[in-house]
Amino acid sequence: MITDQQARFYADNGYLVVENLFDRDQVGRALAAIDQLLSPANPDKPYEFEPQDGATVRRIWSPTQKHAVFEQMASDATLLDCIERLIGKDILFHYSKLNMKGPKVGSVVEWHQDFSYYPHTNADLLSALVFLDDARIENGCLRVVPGSHKGGLRSHDVGGFFRGKVSGVDEASAVPVEVPAGGVLFLHCLTLHASARNESTLPRRTFLPAYRAADAFPIYFGPHAAHNEPGIRLLRGERAKVARVEAGVHLLPIAEREFGSLYEVQEGSHLRKDLSTMKTAGYAVAAAAH
Repeated sequence: MITDQQARFYADNGYLVVENLFDRDQVGRALAAIDQLLSPANPDKPYEFEPQDGATVRRIWSPTQKHAVFEQMASDATLLDCIERLIGKDILFHYSKLNMKGPKVGSVVEWHQDFSYYPHTNADLLSALVFLDDARIENGCLRVVPGSHKGGLRSHDVGGFFRGKVSGVDEASAVPVEVPAGGVLFLHCLTLHASARNESTLPRRTFLPAYRAADAFPIYFGPHAAHNEPGIRLLRGERAKVARVEAGVHLLPIAEREFGSLYEVQEGSHLRKDLSTMKTAGYAVAAAAH
């Protein structure tokens, strides 16, 4: 359970690490589940490849829908106890993904705020980054700007269109967040974060279930945001009958062309990709998560 001191740290900094939330056996089952999902015998191909070599998987889509281990992990009572302390007792599951960050490949993730991809009526949304390998600077651990969640939503546009990345970040204020396997990084949806290429010979596999308060409702229904809604489910508490609306103006993620992932829109590869190819690859707009 999160202590008062930890809750204050999250409120002040927009992130919090809780080590050893999952034990070695739970991590081992998750890694075995990844091997099953990537097996040639698996007829489903729910993943996206690294463009550098076209063979290394960089993301597995919606793992909670693909394997029971991830569904169980996302609904873990201890994990939900922590989330309840941070966003309240009424908790909705939002989406999930697996970032693979392969050795000597692992795509760069540029500075961004998750909220930019799916603005809601309030900002009580977070991701729980469950590390299945030790996350270190060498293998591209997350970097965050402490306190940046207090500055509101920044523009993620380039040339007048949404590109899912922020320019002009004061990187001197950023800190690397190293977390041992089994630990969880709770990340506020407005906290600026990024990660570098994996320069090591070791993977950095991370399961990311995301959650939101039940009274946070989406205010943008573009394809890359609205596709999450059919999978929304109540994990704890009660469904909201009213929307809690925070004052302010939010930029909407209006892209020049629809995209399949955060990687594509940040790289600009969505501008070159044929939509029929995206559908064939299995991560068309209607089925993709950022």
